[in-house]
Amino acid sequence: MENRTARLTLLIDPEKKAAFEELCKEDDVTPSQKVRQFIREYVESKLGPDWREQRQQNCD
Repeated sequence: MENRTARLTLLIDPEKKAAFEELCKEDDVTPSQKVRQFIREYVESKLGPDWREQRQQNCD
C-alpha cells in the first residue's frame, strides 16, 4: 500500500475540473484516485516499475 501523506496542490480551469470529476464519477473512481494513477503510470513509464527499489538503494 502506498504511503499517502504528501499533498499536491494544483490550479485547474473550473470547467475542466467539473468535466474531470464527472468522468471520474462515471468510472466509479475519485478524482484523487485517478490523479494518483496518472502519476504512478508516468513515473513508471519514465523510471520503470521497480523505481521504488532503485530509490531505496540510492538512499542506503
